[in-house]
Parts: sequence; C-alpha cells; structure tokens
Amino acid sequence: MNHTCQIKLFFKSIFFLFLVVGFTTLATAQILDPVKWSYRSVDLGSNQYELVFTTTIDSSWHLYSQHVPDGGPEATSIFFDNLNGFSFVDPNVSIEEEEGFEPGTTIYRVIFEEPQPIEEYDPNFDMVVKYFADQAVFSKKIQLDSDAPLTITGVYYFMCCDDSKCLPPADFPFSFDFNGGAAPANGGVEPTGQMEEGNMLVDGQIKENSGLWILFIFSFLAGLIAILTPCVFPMIPMTVTFFMHNSDNKAKARFQALAYGFSIIFIYTVLGTLVAITLGANFANWLSTHWIPNVLFFLIFVFFAASFLGMFEITLPSWMINKTDSKADKGGFSGAFFMAFTLVLVSFSCTGPIVGAILVKSAGGAVLEPIVGMFGFSLAFALPFTLFAFFPSWLANLPKSGGWLNSVKVVLGFLELALGLKFLSIADQTYHWGILDREVYLAFWIIIFALMGFYLLGKLKFAHDSDVHYISVPRLMLSIIVFTFVLYMVPGMFGAPLKALSGYMPPQQTHDFDINSIVRDNLKIANFNDNKSAAATDICETPKYAEFLHLPHGLEGYFDYDQALACAKAVNKPLFIDFTGHGCVNCREMEANVWSDPKVLQLLRDEFVIVALYVDDKSRLPESEWITSSHDGKVKKTVGKKFADFQINRFNVNAQPYYVLFDTEGELLVNPRAYDLDVDAFVDFLKRGIAEFKTRSPKPPAFDAAALY
Repeated sequence: MNHTCQIKLFFKSIFFLFLVVGFTTLATAQILDPVKWSYRSVDLGSNQYELVFTTTIDSSWHLYSQHVPDGGPEATSIFFDNLNGFSFVDPNVSIEEEEGFEPGTTIYRVIFEEPQPIEEYDPNFDMVVKYFADQAVFSKKIQLDSDAPLTITGVYYFMCCDDSKCLPPADFPFSFDFNGGAAPANGGVEPTGQMEEGNMLVDGQIKENSGLWILFIFSFLAGLIAILTPCVFPMIPMTVTFFMHNSDNKAKARFQALAYGFSIIFIYTVLGTLVAITLGANFANWLSTHWIPNVLFFLIFVFFAASFLGMFEITLPSWMINKTDSKADKGGFSGAFFMAFTLVLVSFSCTGPIVGAILVKSAGGAVLEPIVGMFGFSLAFALPFTLFAFFPSWLANLPKSGGWLNSVKVVLGFLELALGLKFLSIADQTYHWGILDREVYLAFWIIIFALMGFYLLGKLKFAHDSDVHYISVPRLMLSIIVFTFVLYMVPGMFGAPLKALSGYMPPQQTHDFDINSIVRDNLKIANFNDNKSAAATDICETPKYAEFLHLPHGLEGYFDYDQALACAKAVNKPLFIDFTGHGCVNCREMEANVWSDPKVLQLLRDEFVIVALYVDDKSRLPESEWITSSHDGKVKKTVGKKFADFQINRFNVNAQPYYVLFDTEGELLVNPRAYDLDVDAFVDFLKRGIAEFKTRSPKPPAFDAAALY
C-alpha cells in the first residue's frame, strides 16, 4: 500500500471515528421535550361534536395563547385544510384565511375556546404576553352536515419557551375521521422540534452555548499535556511497535491501532457519562456552594499535587492491571480494547489528577459538560497513538524520554496546588470563615508560582528530578512567563484590582490593606464633614447583613430586597437588583470589568438604589424571616435560599449574575440582563431603565434625606 493510500485510509478512519463517537456523545445529551399534545372528539349527539386539543407542558416552560401582540412569539394556532362538510356551532367564530404551508394552498385558522391565560412580562421578547403553564385545553364545537363519512384534517401549530430560551415553532398534523357519524379515534403525537440544553433563541436564531466549546478546548489541551507525562510518553513507541510488528498485514495493524484509539475515547467518554448521570445538574448548587464538596475538592487537588511533586505514586491494584493486560493478547478489536484499558489503568498515576480536575470542573454543571470534557481529553490523548501507528516513520523524530518528563509532572503539581485553593476560597466566602481573604489567597499564589519559576530555572529540585546542567531556551521562556505573572500579582497585595484574575480571586472587599479603599474612605469622611446632608443621601438606613456582605468599588446599598424596595420608594429612585453569589466567577468578572467603568459607577451610585442578593450565602435567618417556597414547598432558612427562591419564583431563572431594574412598586422596567462584558451595552441597559422609570414617575415626592440621620 503506497503512502497516498495510507493517508486516505487514515483520514477516512478518523472521519468515521468522529462520526461514531460524536453520535454516541450526542445520544447521551439531555434533550428538551417540554410539550406533549393530543387531540380527541366528544360526541354531543345530533351530529354535533366537540374537538378538543390538550397540551401538557413541563415545569418552567410555557405555551403561548392564540392572541399575542405583534413582534412577539408565535401564537398557538389551529389550521384546517378545508371547511367542507361541517360548520361551527358558534355563529361568531373567528376564521382567517391564510396561505398554506405548501405553496399555492390555502388553510383556515380557527380561534378555539381557550382557558384563562397568564399575562406577564416575557424576557425572551421584552414584552407582556399571554401564555399557559402546566396544561392548556383548546376546544370548539362543530355540526356535521350529514351522516356521510367525513375526514377533517389540519395542522396544530405552536411555540414554547422558558425564561431563557425557546424551541423553534413546531407544526403537527391532525385528522378526525367521522365514519357514518361514528366518533373518531383519539390521536396525538409528540413534537420533534427539540433542542439541546444550553441553546438560546436570540433574534430568531438558535445560539450554541459557547461554554461547552471552551470546556472542550480546555479538556483537549489537558489531554495533550497528559501525553507529556512520564507515565504516558514512553508508552507511545512501545505501543506503536506492538501494532506494527506484523509487517505482512499492515492494514490489519492499522485497523487495530484505530480500534485502540477509539477504545481510549470510548472508555473516557463512558467515565464522563457516569459522572453526568450520578452528579448531574440536580446537584449543581450543592456542589458549587456547600462546604463539604468544596473542601473535599480542595483536599483532592492537594493530594494530586503531592503526587505530581513526587511525594508518592497513585497506583491501582496490580491484579486489575495484570488481568486486563492478559486479555489484550487476544487480538482483534477486543484485544485492542483491553490494550487501551491497560493504558488507562497504567497511566492513572499521571492522568488521574488531570482527569479528576476536568470532572471536578464539570460535575457541578449541566449534564453534557462531563461528557464533552472527557471526550475532548480522550480525543487528544488517543491521537498520538493512532497517528504514529499509521505513520511509524514519525517515531524517529519523537523526542527521547528523560528528566524533562518529570519536570512536566512537577509543573502540573504546582498548578494543581494553586487551582485547588479556589474551592477552599468558595467555602470560606460562603460560610464567612475569614481564613482565606484576598491578600492571603494572593500570597499563596505568589509563593506557589515563584517556586515554580525557581524550579524551572533549576534552583529547586525534587527527589525524582535529574540534575539540570544548563537551562534550555523553552524552559527559560516559560520561567520568564511565570515570573512575569508573579510580578503582575504583587500589586494586588496592596489593593490593585488584577482584572485578569477577577473571577478566581476572593472579592476585593475581603482585602484588609486596600489602598484604594483607604483613600476612598478618607475622602468620604472629608466630604461628610464638609456637607453632611449631601453625604446622607447614599442609603436610607443601616443595611441588613452589612457586617458580612459588601458591595464592590465603595458602592453603598442593601442586601435585603424588602429593605431596598422601601428605600427606593422613599427616595423615588429605581431599584437595581444584583442576583449574585460568593462562588460566582462571572459575577466577579462583571464587577471587575464592567462595574468598575466610570460611566457605570456614576449611574449606579447616583441614579439607583442598589441591592445585592446573594443566592448562596449560608447565614441562617431568624425564624421570623423563614419563608415557605411556593416553588417547591420547602422552608427557606438561610439568606441564600431565601433570595434564590425569590429569583426562581419571580423570574424562573437560577443563574448568576442576573441584573434586574424595578420601579418603586417592584415592577420590571426593562428586560433583565445576564453575564455580558460589553460595558456600553450595560450602560445602555441602565439608561433605558432610568428613562422608563421617569415615564412612570413624573412627579417625585418631596424627601428630606437629613431627617433619616
């Protein structure tokens, strides 16, 4: 077989591999199927029948009324192909003639009786609409013209959404067969207009959730890094040589190599699927905020870091490896599979910490994330084995194993140690332990990365390291990058915002020695002494929970909705609600990169009453403030659960950050806004809210701010 045929065979095989694994992965995806519908007829006697369409709607989804405003969602519609052979009992029935779904045809839209709809603001379309939740029944009475057999056909058309995404409109045929006056059989179908979780309808187009792509790329890079560890890299030539030892049948050897690569991907993807099933979205909030999983994840990362730094080896039982290895000698696809399984087990001491990091990163998210993460990791991990098996001549250019492999492992150990601190930080913030404030966290990172830099320069040596007689250029360049990062973090010890790390650092408010805050407080004291009445207009009364909750950038506001709304009424200002959380990375990025902009700060400080509602705070409420949720019927006893329940009940959203603008009556001013680092768009969001508020409150009441103090 010549090289051209080899290349064609390789790329055809890779394409086939992508199709098979991609199909397997997507088959496990969580598919949304929120609407089921059926139809039937009820015999009323005297050739009269009632046509009934019943739609069952999943929780948190809604179906729109037959009457919606222009520019809004698609209305639920029932179309008839023709109106021959029957008439409607209601003489005032509304019938609209429209162009059919097929060119050149005509259909008739008939307005059916419908239940009383809910009329509320819909964030998908930025308007008030009528919709149904749980179930909707549409009915209409007809009179058959004769006892002759009659078939009535048409199309049931609808659109359904939740508060963050919509399914494409779906249309499904119906057919009522009246045979000599006999009632037709019941009918019904389930919609096929499904979509994967994470998509969103924006301006009529379905947008893919970019977070999955970011996770895939991160996991793919992690898989490439895992190849460079001392447990994996030396196995590449050994494995490839095993596949290519049969020179008489190279095609068979390449098939086995492909099966080997596919098996690696399959094994890791199954692992991701198991995590998705056992630790899926239902556990997301508990995993991301409770101290038990976060402290456990921190300890796991420290354990993995100690292993990478050479303190001990993480090994699986030898009987497991030997038993799997013995089955690899069978040959064929099963032999290739058990060889792949042996590789996974043998390399566990190096890949385990990396795989664990990916699973920990994704376990608290949507169901797809662990699957996508493991697929990305295993795809990169399997590529070199498959490539070198197809092109064995490339082995001559492969770098030789040596001490540099252990250096890669040690660098990964430093990274695991640094990243593990994030989990401890989340628990610390959520429960207000005060053991890992911003400057302590920064001090750990500065020391960890400084030690990594010295290690790369050969000034620090571990037990399994080889002697470094000289520094290679790549190692020098990497050490320069590490020390540059260390110097970047040093000003953070004195209060510098470090915007590039805002999502991973504890909030600025936990920093004890913040020069900016000290200067700002001194200026406030000076302004207060110069003009007490002006300084007194910031807030109406001492905010609840202010002893452990704070707003960024010196802003003043509240942490309780009722208290903030009362103040908004008193000063006649719109209410800015920030649904946030201690463990919310995107919240910190918004505060560091958007809220810090002078235009945004000026609007927030001067035009709004601000309230930050922490949905993950574990502080216990006094019993008099406990609430029973109308959403799940449970009693909410902590600050976080109370305001998380408020967000879910009011907006049917459980994601942060989420920004809402209310008037003084607690009514929405404009469409709420989520995570978006576009400063100009956020300024426009605030200004539109202010403009709408002024149209609703043309005459603000007189208010004596000084009387509050």
